Amino acid sequence: MQSFGRIRLSHTNSPKGETANMSEKIVQLNEEIIKSELKELVRSSVEETLNNLLDKEAQELTNAARYERTEARQGYRAGHYDRNLTTTSGDVTLKVPKLKGVPFETAIIERYRRRESSVEEALIEMYLAGVSVRRVEDITEALWGTKVSPSTISELNKKAYVHIEEWRNRPLRGGKYPYVYVDGIYLRRNWGGEYENVSVLVAIAVNEDGYREVLGAAEGMKEDKASWTEFFKWLKNRGLDGVRLVIGDKCLGMLEAVGEVYPEAKYQRCTVHFYRNVFSVVPRSKGKIVAKMLKAIHAQESKSAAREKAKLVIAALKEMKLKEAAAKVEAGIEETLTYMDFPFEHWTRIRTNNVIERLNREIRRRTRVVGTFPDGNSALMLVCARLRHVAGSQWGNKKYMNMKHLENIGSTPDSIAG
Repeated sequence: MQSFGRIRLSHTNSPKGETANMSEKIVQLNEEIIKSELKELVRSSVEETLNNLLDKEAQELTNAARYERTEARQGYRAGHYDRNLTTTSGDVTLKVPKLKGVPFETAIIERYRRRESSVEEALIEMYLAGVSVRRVEDITEALWGTKVSPSTISELNKKAYVHIEEWRNRPLRGGKYPYVYVDGIYLRRNWGGEYENVSVLVAIAVNEDGYREVLGAAEGMKEDKASWTEFFKWLKNRGLDGVRLVIGDKCLGMLEAVGEVYPEAKYQRCTVHFYRNVFSVVPRSKGKIVAKMLKAIHAQESKSAAREKAKLVIAALKEMKLKEAAAKVEAGIEETLTYMDFPFEHWTRIRTNNVIERLNREIRRRTRVVGTFPDGNSALMLVCARLRHVAGSQWGNKKYMNMKHLENIGSTPDSIAG
């Protein structure tokens, strides 16, 4: 009997007198062994390919091959360290190069980080949605090539919660954060057998370098002053500094909290939410014309011109017998014009909190799978898992604003006049 790898070929000689057409060689194939061999072949090929890519990246960064001596060399190799990576073909070991004189950043590791957060989010989501343990096993093997055993699913969720909680409470090291966007998202939870809404407060910011950053999220029983004050103090203790403008929907509790924790910061009421508030008292037949009137206010090139335009719009609304709409515009328009105290180049980015609304829509899409959460902490963890995943994507790595324009703030007449 011969053995090729783990595939066994059994040879039997036909005795005399047996039928001549019977094969002299009977091949016995063990299907499970073949699958295992093929999987290991693919896994080792993936491992070899990824390590070759890492080596190539190191070569390009140092401008020299391994052990090569050249004047063009930018840095030197100092060995490597092992890092495990889960792929659809199984676990592989990456030999990540250590370099001296030049930092080693690789897209492979970055994708691994995003994959880690994605796996954690998926596990939490499946757990909260009531997916059976056996089903989780099948799903994890199909997605990541690694079957999660029933005994480790709860442990993985505990570890995921720990990782997310560490991320949620991490120190904020982005320097100054001139623009901060805040919002509250309501989710359903089961409390003592009764269903109620739980509010998750979310904040993101644009840092002094012009990049968006997820600051964090925290559970707030309701969007009152106490909840918002605690939220802002928590952010401040973690390093939120240099706040010049807070953008969000109209919420008295939030406004009072900002004034208490960040007294130097100004408030910008989201123009989109402001429009919706006005539309709530406008007949559908007049919605389009009123929308054009409101947009005309914010199309002005200065705050003084916008104020004058607002007076004309208020008068026109009264003539149209839309007294409630006129009253809402008169009472709230000033809060929607604060963005005009800041660089013109930033106006379209800071007059609404659309940037955080898009995140909230994505959160609602993911949490809809769960329906009702067993408790507030579960809701918070899944929200943070999604935020953490987004933060590790291109969303946070793409420059959002040119912050050099902010250095000249206060030089325009409108900025001085307020």
